[in-house]
Amino acid sequence: MRKKDTAPRQGRQTGCEEMTVCQIHCLNRRSKMKRLPVSLCSLLLWWIMPVSTYAAGHYRNFSVSVYARVYEVRQMGDLNWLEPRWNQISRQVGVDKVYLETHRDMVVADKETITRVKRFFEDRGVRVAGGITITVNEMNRFQTYCYSNPEHRKKLKEVVEYTAGLFDEFILDDFFFTNCKCDLCIRARGATTWTRFRLDLLDEAARDLIIKPAQAVNPKVRIVIKYPNWYEHFQGLGFDLEVEPKLFDGVYTGTETRDRSGNQHLQEYLGYGIFRYFENIKPGANGGGWVDTYASRYFDRYAEQLWLTLFAKAPEITLFDFRGVQRPIRPEDRAPWQGQQTSFDFDKMMEPIARADGSLEKPTAIARAAGWTFEQVDSFLGKLGKPIGLRCYKPFNSAGEDFLHSYLGMVGIPVELVPEFPSNAPVVLLAESAAFDTGIVSKIRQQLVDGKSVVITSGLLRALQGKGIEEIAEIRYTDRKALIKGFRGAAPLPPDLHILIPQIQYFTNDAWELVSGMTQNDLGYPLLIQAGYAKGSLYVLTIPENFSDLYSFPADVLTQIRNVILRDFYVRVESPGDVSLFAYDNDTFIVESFLPESVDLRVSLDRKYAGLRDLVTGEEIASRTGLGSQAGGFVGFGTGGGIRTIFPVTLKPHSSAFQAAPHVVSSGIASTGQARYILRIQIDIGRHERLLQERSCPGEPCQTSSFFLPTRHLKNRTFIEGFSGASRNCRGSP
Repeated sequence: MRKKDTAPRQGRQTGCEEMTVCQIHCLNRRSKMKRLPVSLCSLLLWWIMPVSTYAAGHYRNFSVSVYARVYEVRQMGDLNWLEPRWNQISRQVGVDKVYLETHRDMVVADKETITRVKRFFEDRGVRVAGGITITVNEMNRFQTYCYSNPEHRKKLKEVVEYTAGLFDEFILDDFFFTNCKCDLCIRARGATTWTRFRLDLLDEAARDLIIKPAQAVNPKVRIVIKYPNWYEHFQGLGFDLEVEPKLFDGVYTGTETRDRSGNQHLQEYLGYGIFRYFENIKPGANGGGWVDTYASRYFDRYAEQLWLTLFAKAPEITLFDFRGVQRPIRPEDRAPWQGQQTSFDFDKMMEPIARADGSLEKPTAIARAAGWTFEQVDSFLGKLGKPIGLRCYKPFNSAGEDFLHSYLGMVGIPVELVPEFPSNAPVVLLAESAAFDTGIVSKIRQQLVDGKSVVITSGLLRALQGKGIEEIAEIRYTDRKALIKGFRGAAPLPPDLHILIPQIQYFTNDAWELVSGMTQNDLGYPLLIQAGYAKGSLYVLTIPENFSDLYSFPADVLTQIRNVILRDFYVRVESPGDVSLFAYDNDTFIVESFLPESVDLRVSLDRKYAGLRDLVTGEEIASRTGLGSQAGGFVGFGTGGGIRTIFPVTLKPHSSAFQAAPHVVSSGIASTGQARYILRIQIDIGRHERLLQERSCPGEPCQTSSFFLPTRHLKNRTFIEGFSGASRNCRGSP
């Protein structure tokens, strides 16, 4: 839900991000690896990886919209008021579309004004759509319409008909829900639950008060429902993700997360994950992501919300709102860690903008922060494929372990939320919300019989006790808690930090404890348990009582967990918490750190990778032969990392003069593809590389060596490409 408090927030702040994007090349059976000129390499990459959604506007990979509230729309009727404000915005960020709101808080913009303003934008080549916010008084705790109230129902129908007569497309902003518990609603609810009552009430209202009236006025009208960011609680207020996306022509996603210290406590990863979830609910019809300017202390946090939305492959991004993006740039918008050439570079953003007539425009408003961010992301976004991740099943209208998926995303587990059980996935992650599927135990059992893996959280284990889960593994969630002060095989936590976890019990030798937390006097309790069933494996992941305590797990412990959960994933990160991984189906990836200090991490790739290349500069990063990473843990029990190609990365530390650390993002774009029949040994001698041998392995098994890349300091936004199959030794070959 959008907040109206735009004042800076105190508490833990996020910072700048440093990005690197890498692409890994692979060899096929007959190919020969040749060094191409940088410019030619870039052209080839663009040729073989075309942009999926190529915007015909200001940016190549997405379009940009601005939403105008009814209050500003009414002022726009005075073109002398509108024109200078529009010029200020449009000279600092490319805008392809404007949403003009007809109603909010019982206020309606008149037809003459709407018509005049539409013409103003269309004359300037800007597409125009309508918008409706269904509130009685937004400032009164978001007071919504009462759908049991005949007067409100009549008013909404009139507003919809009016809007459909003016636009061929309109969007419903956040508020098509109800929080009303008036006498009318209490009587109408009867004996059913508030959730069921509101779901049925809003489904009916969607059909009878919005869709049918709009289509009666304008048969070609397209109606989009925009959902806010609090998806875990939708059903309690009438948002129906199972029914509504099928009724409306499209959906839209609120991807704003602002500062995590705010009232909603939303984690940064949610801005990416929620778009992916809604895209999986209505594939191809999730129109875009929506970010406002509220509650972000520094411009860095605002920019981060924008690029996370685009990392999720949103085809459009809407800036809320016309008034907000005009807010003047203030000195305090520049974070203390600026001057470090981080991903959002305030000083570069403030450089004059070159206009078409050769003149220079001085940045003056927050719109420029958006424009500068879009320009940077647009330069590489087209090289990313379709987002992929660990499939996490969240049934329609389910709840449990609120927003846990975002916390897992914040510790380097790329979560791909899906509304249907992904039976074809080799590994499925299930949080407590999966218990809303009454057949979930049978589905878990079938996955295991099919030789696949299922990871369940301790919350789901608790929800399924007595419902058949014990027939798969007799692992119990107890009522007892453990206060852990460290982890087996890892350094202890700081003296003032203790983490509370539920105590999970299992039968010795029937299940195996892969990762353990240690209490006072060195008593251990399981954090990750594995139990075999048929040909598959069931894993139980213990979730701390405070989800964000996951971020305090040592890097080695998180790596052990990732090694199991992401066992077959082509890329993993070995890092502390507050580091996220975004992966794509063309083997490209992004690693982003949200830490307010410098961090050492390692990018762990499938062993067929041997080097990386910067896609922008063409710089090649050659690897050296060495040992792969086991990432600690009990290798025999399944937490070893296996032999991988490892790229240690030291992300740039903050300058002590600023007394703060920049947020840093290492982004990698990597391409796999196995070189099964190629023998290729590449040795780095200083700056020179020599191809020593290349030959086929005719029908013989190949033994693969791993590669180790020495630590290097990556500069900001380094795009890297690598090689596959760099050392495959045939039996008997030199």
